[in-house]
Amino acid sequence: MSNTAVAAPPRDRAATRADMPPAIELINVSRRFVTPEGKAMTALRDFNMTVGQGEFACVVGPTGCGKSTTLNLVTGLAPPSDGEVRVMGHPVEGIDKDIGFVFQSDALFPWRAVIDNVAAGPMFRGMPKSQAYEKAHDWIARVGLSKFERHYPHQLSGGMRKRVALAQTFINEPKILLMDEPFSALDVQTRTLMQDELLALWSGTGASVVFVTHDLEEAVALADKVYVLTAGPATVKTVFDVDLPRPRVMSEIRYDRDFIQIAKVIWDSLREEVQIGHQRTMDSGR
Repeated sequence: MSNTAVAAPPRDRAATRADMPPAIELINVSRRFVTPEGKAMTALRDFNMTVGQGEFACVVGPTGCGKSTTLNLVTGLAPPSDGEVRVMGHPVEGIDKDIGFVFQSDALFPWRAVIDNVAAGPMFRGMPKSQAYEKAHDWIARVGLSKFERHYPHQLSGGMRKRVALAQTFINEPKILLMDEPFSALDVQTRTLMQDELLALWSGTGASVVFVTHDLEEAVALADKVYVLTAGPATVKTVFDVDLPRPRVMSEIRYDRDFIQIAKVIWDSLREEVQIGHQRTMDSGR
């Protein structure tokens, strides 16, 4: 089932996407695995998702419903049990260098300075050292950390480490960016700044984004499209287009009347699934 909360994206942007294959397609996907206790478990069932090129999609759903599993399917880390996963029109057949991943926890080398962390990706891909470091200088400047190039991760605040992680990812110029609750550990003020930082970095890249979050307001503020998942095994319950103008300022958009209305409509769809997930947790603890 697919609902549209508001009008579709602007015509020129939508027309551009229509001329290209989707960046990501999950077609009737199911994903089953065996738990450490030896029990068979279904994480996703009959799951369908389409993310256009240059589109920012957010995924929300109850805790433990399979949101992160969705990202693993796109990366090729977890093959589907049934169905098909396609990236840029081609079946996923392993790890794709054009996909970047930002985790909830820091993925920085603690023994390396900021500049060395950011330059590591291009060098691993075969870029000459001098070119990789020149590019790293540029991306560190873009995230506002030029004065901290020689600092180590333990010397940085949580927000600064997340900026390094963004530079570390964007420097590789990914065509697809997967983000698994990247800002959830930050305080509210820092999270708002990082959301603005992400949108500013993303806006000039043309990359497609799948952003997993438990924060519905974050999803609406960032996304072109919000996917609401059912309580596990997850399937797509509803898809909402978010037609809020860009560029967006996170500290302001939450007070916009259209934002409030969109968030309310999506919450009406999400609330039932959250209640189901909560009840299952309560029952399992008895």
